[in-house]
Amino acid sequence: MKLEVKGLPDQQPIPEIFAFGVFNEADHMSFGRNRNPELVWSDVPEGTRSFAVVMFDEDVPSVADDVNQEDKTIPKDLERVDFFHWLLVDIPPNINQIAEGTDSDGVIPKGKPVARDSIGKPGVNTFTHFLAGNPDMAGTYTGYDGPCPPWNDERVHRYHFEVYALDVASLELSDGFEGDAVREAMKGHVLDSARVSGTYTLNPELR
Repeated sequence: MKLEVKGLPDQQPIPEIFAFGVFNEADHMSFGRNRNPELVWSDVPEGTRSFAVVMFDEDVPSVADDVNQEDKTIPKDLERVDFFHWLLVDIPPNINQIAEGTDSDGVIPKGKPVARDSIGKPGVNTFTHFLAGNPDMAGTYTGYDGPCPPWNDERVHRYHFEVYALDVASLELSDGFEGDAVREAMKGHVLDSARVSGTYTLNPELR
């Protein structure tokens, strides 16, 4: 399979239009336009019955105590975990494109509703957990929400856009599913996949 993320050449910095958070010299970070990029995939294997889209950051600090704290930094060698930014499953086999801005167009405090028109079934992204302690932002975040790495992180974050061709019409996931559930449900059903990766940082010393 082949995947194209319009506006993002593989292994290059992610444009700010696709980011949840953008660099702000006065306050470190402000909300970005948070538009999902356009995805187009091709060379689909025979027998494909549905697609799944997954986007994740592999460089999220495993310990969040020092995240975005003044006069502190997150060391580059700290253990990292995955943070899911976009989960969309049960995409019909006749679809090979997601248009820009159709799954997200702006930051919505407290999250987008789970039940909404979509080409597939959206999952819950990790912002739901990350923002749970913020009374102004806490809620259920579904669909796409873009990069917003800690502004005091010594590591440039790597983001992966993936599309999977599956041999089942549905992964049979319950509402509110998350990234690990998608990975588990896809086991044994992946006919092929493709990935485009990009980088992003809010640390002014790394920009």
